[in-house]
Amino acid sequence: MRTIFLSSIILLFMVFEPVKSDIPYYIDFKYILNNSKAGKKAQDFLKKKLETGIKNLKKSENKIQEQEKKIIQQKKVLSPEEYKKKVTELRKKVSSLQQERSKLLDGVANQRAKARNELLQALNPIIKDYMNEKKIRMVIDKKSLLLADENLDITKEIIERLNQKLSSIKLN
Repeated sequence: MRTIFLSSIILLFMVFEPVKSDIPYYIDFKYILNNSKAGKKAQDFLKKKLETGIKNLKKSENKIQEQEKKIIQQKKVLSPEEYKKKVTELRKKVSSLQQERSKLLDGVANQRAKARNELLQALNPIIKDYMNEKKIRMVIDKKSLLLADENLDITKEIIERLNQKLSSIKLN
C-alpha cells in the first residue's frame, strides 16, 4: 500500500512537472546593446562624433576666451560705446557656442535613441523565432530580475543570431 501511494505521488510530480516552455527565460538587453556588432559600431560612431564635436567646441571656446582677454586689456583704451559693442559681440558668440553644444548633445542623444530603437526592432523577430524554436513562452529583460538561474540566460544565443542578421545600424 505504501509503495503504491509513493508511486502515485511520484507519478503525479512527473505529470505536473513544469514544461520547459513554462519557465521564463531572460536576456540582458543592455549587454546586447553594448556587445553586439551593430551596437558596438553604433556606440563607437556616436562616441567619435561626440569627441570630435566637443574638441571643436573647445577650440571655439578658447578663441572666445582669447578675445575676452583682448577686450579686457583694451578697456581703458576703448571708448565706453566701443567697449560695450565688443562685449555684446562676445556675449553673442558665447550664446552661439552654448547653442552649438546643446545641439551637439541633443543630436547625439537622438541618434543613440534611434540606434537603440532600430536594434530593438531587429531584435524582436529574432527573439520570437528563438522562442518558437525552443518552445519558450516568456522572455524578460535581466534588469527586471532580482535573482535567476544563469542557465535561463539566453543572451549569448540571441547576440549570435543578431550578429548574423544585423552587422551595423545606419545612423546618418
